[in-house]
Amino acid sequence: MIFWLLAGVVLLFGFVVFRGAPYVPSHRTDVAKAFDDLYKVGKRDVVIDVGSGDGIILRMASARGARAVGYELNPALVLLSRFFSRRDKNVTVHLSDFWLAKLPQDTTLVYAFAVERDVKKLAAKMQEEADRLEHDLHVISYGSELKNPKEVRTVGAHHLYVFKPLHGVKP
Repeated sequence: MIFWLLAGVVLLFGFVVFRGAPYVPSHRTDVAKAFDDLYKVGKRDVVIDVGSGDGIILRMASARGARAVGYELNPALVLLSRFFSRRDKNVTVHLSDFWLAKLPQDTTLVYAFAVERDVKKLAAKMQEEADRLEHDLHVISYGSELKNPKEVRTVGAHHLYVFKPLHGVKP
């Protein structure tokens, strides 16, 4: 029985790696520094966490007054995140593929642990969403640098980018 339980957990976490980044817990001090020094998260913000894992990014954004929305493929992590965030009215966690999602209209910041193989895909998705939403979209990438647009600032392994709507203009 324990074997099958462990095999199930390994399959859940392994499946997600093929579609996105592996689960890597975020360090509160690094996130706090990014939310202070790169992009000051506050009450006017709607923060999206790509692959929200255990929900720590969501809860930290909410603690600063933001509405926080997570997209996670792993059902076990969705349950864990929902459990830890159960009393927080500003946090929503979707069992959903971020790559297929349309961001809320009032999204201001996207936080993503980006693996190198997905940086082009992430940049394309962010530009598509900035065009669709018709407003600037700030992106904090943790781990990997995007190639385009040029980063605004860097703090440690966090990089800030701004995607501006192109309104039909080819980059």
